Amino acid sequence: MPDDPIGIVGASAAGLFTALLFARKGQSVRLFERAERLDPAFRTLIVTDRIRKLLGASAEKCAINKIRGFELFTDGRAAQVQLDCPDLVIERSQLIRALADEAQSYGAQLEFGRRFASLQASSRGGIELTLSKTGPRTKDAQCERVSCSAVVGADGAHSGVAKAAGWPRLSTVPLVQALVELPSGMPSDTVRVWFIPDETPYFYWLIPESKARGALGLIGVDGRQTLRCLQRFLEKRHFKALGFQGARIPLYERWVPIERRIGKGRVYLVGDAAAQVKVTTLGGVVTGFRGALGVSEQFLSGGFSRELRALRRELDLHRLIRRSIHGFRQSDYSRLVDSVNNRMRRSLSRLNRDEAARLLWQICRDQPRLVWLGLRGLLARPPELSKDSDLSADLSVCGPSVIQR
Repeated sequence: MPDDPIGIVGASAAGLFTALLFARKGQSVRLFERAERLDPAFRTLIVTDRIRKLLGASAEKCAINKIRGFELFTDGRAAQVQLDCPDLVIERSQLIRALADEAQSYGAQLEFGRRFASLQASSRGGIELTLSKTGPRTKDAQCERVSCSAVVGADGAHSGVAKAAGWPRLSTVPLVQALVELPSGMPSDTVRVWFIPDETPYFYWLIPESKARGALGLIGVDGRQTLRCLQRFLEKRHFKALGFQGARIPLYERWVPIERRIGKGRVYLVGDAAAQVKVTTLGGVVTGFRGALGVSEQFLSGGFSRELRALRRELDLHRLIRRSIHGFRQSDYSRLVDSVNNRMRRSLSRLNRDEAARLLWQICRDQPRLVWLGLRGLLARPPELSKDSDLSADLSVCGPSVIQR
């Protein structure tokens, strides 16, 4: 078993970052991906400055724009917030390729055309993976068994590893966005956000990718309804979709324990497979990387990770915030936007959304009346958070430019 590699299932961003972390520590790593080659889907993502501390120079390599401010809109009202440390707009496929290159440079093996089939305790004391080989040259199904010292599931919200190891299924919500030309005069370093609770309990956004175009999208509850809302929003504001991107994002409802014992072996989950997603914004890149860092710490230290403890507090706070605002009406968002005074604006500029505890404390100090608004939301029964309709079937009618996560 000491000579067995750490097996990672799924070439997601979190999976590749996990491979990189282990390989840097001199561990033998084999990463298995069902796709026949590294060909990640395009999707525009926005992340905070925290990613620079996690990735270093690699973060800049996959950045396609920098965001220095936000404009918030609701019911004819508007508020602006400037950021002291710019957010980065990254292109997901570039991020995946950069992580793959760096992981391989440290000795991690990436093996494609390997679909996860099952796992079981190994007679060697670890975990035995069963993988089916895929690809045009494989006429008949062929299976490969690999003994691993441990296995990490990084295969998404509907993780096969999680299911095989006994974790419960996660709820998901739909994310849909269209690539559009930026309106005339819109700054390319500013994100626009619209709160329209009659259409979504989350929000719409327009994230500039460049001076010419951006990604306009929303998070919803039901996949079909979310796509219809986006199409109406595009028509009403005279945007023409150049292409669509879609994904189902895991919904953080409670902390998902990241380790399970199978015999004497250990199975871990990272990223979307463990719902390591901020439920306020459904952002999961930074939190997924923190989950990967925590898994590597826990495995190498033999059972304790400060990073995982801190991540759990962070995700629980985002869940508390989401519960307090999920049932907001239009008038509540109007009060929220009206509350962005100079003092609160300075706090929002200085602190980012990956610092939930400090951000929440500052907002409560700057605008105490928001505490009562949030408490009312917590006491009210929130609307349904998710409804797992088939998003991919609806996106398929949008044309060949549809891009899936």
